[in-house]
Amino acid sequence: MVNKLLHTRYRVNDLEKTAHFYKEVLGLIEVQRHTSPRGSTLAFFKAPQSEELIEICHYPKAGNVEVQPDLTHLAFEVDSIEAFAKESTAKGYPLSDGPTVSSTGTKFAFIDGPEGYEIELIERKK
Repeated sequence: MVNKLLHTRYRVNDLEKTAHFYKEVLGLIEVQRHTSPRGSTLAFFKAPQSEELIEICHYPKAGNVEVQPDLTHLAFEVDSIEAFAKESTAKGYPLSDGPTVSSTGTKFAFIDGPEGYEIELIERKK
């Protein structure tokens, strides 16, 4: 049996562009970066109020990364989707879908990262 979730890994073609997006658009904190014994560069990020990490892996030896649509996504809580969308659009990353209001009043929307990975944004009903 497992104890807890430690991290989720996404492999990318351009580590610096993705790291910039995670830090400057999403507001995540880069907590570690190193080269693994097999030669991949790994950068770890966390959201300010979370303990789980997101591992971004750059490993060109494994071939080009081609992200399939709607395969996987990360979901983050935000205070305001509208405020987030205004800032992310100004940085060159507009929402790709939404916002949509669910039957419970929760709002959600999506934004695509530079490699094509989808990010879900959730604004809980206040």
